[in-house]
Amino acid sequence: LGPLVGAIDQGTSSTRFLVFNAETAELLSHHQVEIKQEFPREGWVEQDPKEILNSVYECVERTCEKMNELNIDIANIRAIGVTNQRETTVVWDKTTGEPLYNAIVWLDLRTQSTVERLLKRIPGKNKTFSKFKTGLPLSTYFSAVKLRWLLDNVDEIRRAVEEGRAMFGTIDSWLIWVCICGTNGGVHCTDVTNASRTMLFNIHSLEWDPDLCKFFDIPMEILPNVRSSSEIYGLMKICPSRESGALTGVPISGCLGDQHAALVGQMCFRDGQAKNTYGTGCFLLCNTGQKSVFSEHGLITTIAYKMGKDKPVFYALEGSVAIAGAVVRWLRDNLGIASTSQEVEKLAAEVGTSYGCYFVPAFSGLYAPYWEPSARGIICGLTQFTNKNHIAFAALEAVCFQTREILDAMNKDCGIPLSQLQVDGGMTNNKILMQLQSDILCIPVVKPSMPETTALGAAMAAGAAEGVEVWSLNPGDLTAVTCERFEPQINPEESEYRYARWKKAVMKSMGWESSEGPSNG
Repeated sequence: LGPLVGAIDQGTSSTRFLVFNAETAELLSHHQVEIKQEFPREGWVEQDPKEILNSVYECVERTCEKMNELNIDIANIRAIGVTNQRETTVVWDKTTGEPLYNAIVWLDLRTQSTVERLLKRIPGKNKTFSKFKTGLPLSTYFSAVKLRWLLDNVDEIRRAVEEGRAMFGTIDSWLIWVCICGTNGGVHCTDVTNASRTMLFNIHSLEWDPDLCKFFDIPMEILPNVRSSSEIYGLMKICPSRESGALTGVPISGCLGDQHAALVGQMCFRDGQAKNTYGTGCFLLCNTGQKSVFSEHGLITTIAYKMGKDKPVFYALEGSVAIAGAVVRWLRDNLGIASTSQEVEKLAAEVGTSYGCYFVPAFSGLYAPYWEPSARGIICGLTQFTNKNHIAFAALEAVCFQTREILDAMNKDCGIPLSQLQVDGGMTNNKILMQLQSDILCIPVVKPSMPETTALGAAMAAGAAEGVEVWSLNPGDLTAVTCERFEPQINPEESEYRYARWKKAVMKSMGWESSEGPSNG
């Protein structure tokens, strides 16, 4: 075997460690651990940063054990890439290495009143006031408002900031800081893609923006150093809680937010290439090359990647949907209509229709293209005939309709409609969903046979880094990927009719919640 590259993929619902062959891009071994999400109050979503860290250690350890069983020498692992759920915010103490509060997850809504307070300070309450600097609208989704909430509400964090002990980071920063020495001189860094999701980063100058830090009243000294997505940040240290010391001294040399990593893993290196990832949420990214494009239709502008210190930065347009796979998890865990996610697919398959029932899963308000934080989830069109099968089908349909909304916006902004959709992510194993998606979009849906494109993208960035150089990103050297295709099977009129009904349901979900109500008191 030639050189190998590992990837830590820390997502919203699970952590994985995967090892790839750098020459063939073949996945050799992996391990996955589900992560607990805590909902301490309505609309709040938290995770324990220590649990996240331990899940990474466990995945690394188990994968190395599996490789030993396969007689693959882990000494061949030349580099490690990190990819992560974006925006999720951690503040920790650099002297003790302890988190000062739970991580506030990207989906969390506690900052709605913070957002409204900040809006009052903007002329005309213009949500997109920083669009041309950050590419983002003011929303509960991005890190700056979560950090503002922590500084306003957690005494321990305020004290740590005053005493110069606090460090802020997204999940990538937290993991890299701990894995490279931690309290013994850990490296406090992030990459341009994760930085571009904070709302504190200027996506043109590629620096933290002093005016935005002043607006959010965030001290710049707690922010990580921003690096490219592909360079050696430091070497893996021995983790005290693990016997094997596996991977000690291996460079950590790739870092990308999960959606950006998937764009790389799907080989979308050219202007106009796009992918849609179905995870906890749903994210459609379209590479716009070395120029930033600003949307007129509710999409956000983000950094796609920067593959090395001296390499150019590439940009993307993104349509972000908060709830995709999360709706299946909700049917499983909250309603108990199925004990596994596969069972939800089976329930839907038994009826093959939602029978006029529509499910808008606006659990965290609506993201793109509406950016409507006051929306909440609804199921409408219910009759005495409706049963759990129809609701399961309507949930899968909701994922497809939401994708269609962001694809429509993308086509309007780019002017060139996509002729097919490249897809990846855990939910793409659901064949019913993929067929439904093709039917609702009226274009083919194309899925690579190796669905772990997010981890692959992080491995590619790590393996291609200067000083590692075991993975070539030259278009000619990239391995052709085998794919599965889903072609539309219903007539477009039927599809349009259902989509129009969906849009009607979306309108009914809006304006439900106001932060003045007692529930946020």
